[in-house]
Amino acid sequence: MSKAETVKKTHYRPKRYVVYIIATIISLVLPWIKINGNHFFLLSFDKMKLHLAFVQFDMQELYLMPFLLMILFIGIFGMTVFGGRMFCGWFCPQTIFRVVYRDLIETKLLKLRRSIKNKQKEPDWSKPENKVKRVIAILLWTLLALVAAADFMWYFVPPEDFFKYLQNPSEHMVMIGFVLGVAAFLVADIVFIKENFCIYVCPYSRVQSVLYDEHTLMAIYDEHRGGKIYDENHHKLAKSQKEVKAINGDDALCTACESCVKVCPTHIDIREGLQLECINCLECVDACTDVMAKFNEPTLVKWSSEYETLYRKGKTHYLRPKIIGYVVVLLIVMGLLAMMAGKKEYMLLNINKENRAYTIKTEPRGCKLGVDKDCHFIVENNYKFLLQNTQSKKMKFYFDVKPDIKVNGKIFIMRPKKPFTVTPDVKKKKIVILATKDMLVDNKRDDTIIPITIHAYALDENGKPSEKISVYRKARFIFPRADLLEK
Repeated sequence: MSKAETVKKTHYRPKRYVVYIIATIISLVLPWIKINGNHFFLLSFDKMKLHLAFVQFDMQELYLMPFLLMILFIGIFGMTVFGGRMFCGWFCPQTIFRVVYRDLIETKLLKLRRSIKNKQKEPDWSKPENKVKRVIAILLWTLLALVAAADFMWYFVPPEDFFKYLQNPSEHMVMIGFVLGVAAFLVADIVFIKENFCIYVCPYSRVQSVLYDEHTLMAIYDEHRGGKIYDENHHKLAKSQKEVKAINGDDALCTACESCVKVCPTHIDIREGLQLECINCLECVDACTDVMAKFNEPTLVKWSSEYETLYRKGKTHYLRPKIIGYVVVLLIVMGLLAMMAGKKEYMLLNINKENRAYTIKTEPRGCKLGVDKDCHFIVENNYKFLLQNTQSKKMKFYFDVKPDIKVNGKIFIMRPKKPFTVTPDVKKKKIVILATKDMLVDNKRDDTIIPITIHAYALDENGKPSEKISVYRKARFIFPRADLLEK
């Protein structure tokens, strides 16, 4: 294979564009996809719900959010150790939006810039036609910013509710104000702040220097082939090809055309070495590839590691202990998230016992124990159940009770007698009475606390207990001492 054929395969811009398109489609389409009425990700403060992987969680289950944040940060940090700031250059919305505005709207559509290969030279804004075009560019981007802001909001207010709320704007000014605020920020950021956000505002560039090692992939200028352009104090040594060869010898291949400098969106010279401003967009790699291809030479700026390109110690080690460590930690956190999510309860239930320990009654009412035939006692314990149906439809609920220790009889449900209906997302308070007619414990000195398990469940379409929508709660049944029952 010839060198010319080799350099043709080193262009990264088309690949980045594909990633941008895929990321954009996913972010726009994902909020519309629902399975069993649930979204892939939705943090709804309006309905106090969290949807994750098409499973609905209540706000009481927000303990899952720290796991999501850990996965996000560990994933980005691991990506940085492996490929530098590739998140910034390939996935970050800031970079994608700047490409859309600068390269598509300003350059391709309105011809404000001569070429996407020169990002250093600003258009001449003194020309009246350029001022008009800039206004058009800002208006076009404002429309796209509103779409982006609405798309962002869809992960907090689902689209089906979002457009319904827009029909009554006076009742949803907070939502509308948030969308307009995000859109205004995007216009200010992409049109005026530009890559200064990446350089001065985003903290990620400061974190990356701690994460890098000599095997981290990044855009690197190969000064062994191209020649030394800057000294150790970052002073420029050569400004022309003649000076490059005079300093480094005739084998130095850098032409000093500065194509890699002109195309850089953060306005750095990659030949100066690793810099915090580099976002690993690899535009400089593509620019040098085009120049060197004319000389039938591979690019002087590579997506490589210091170990391989600068120090020339050998091939880059991709599968190294640090990378394996990040992968292991990431898998552990994902496993913990899956385990915690797997314990999700599809109904919420709190049980509180009333302050009164118990009530003793006789049945039939007014009869006397040991005197009237068929007269027997009933011991009642009152509870307050607070239920919430986390499903998307009305469901009937009921429960059963079982003592956790061996007793001489049974505890039954006196109230409610039948299953009851619970509306979705509405907390229902239910007074429950558990009772017994048996001498559960023959203790003549003290009342006895009997631990019990209450199994609450939903009824399916056939009226049978649902295996999925059921919870178990611990409670206690207080049984009076024997002499009170004898009286």
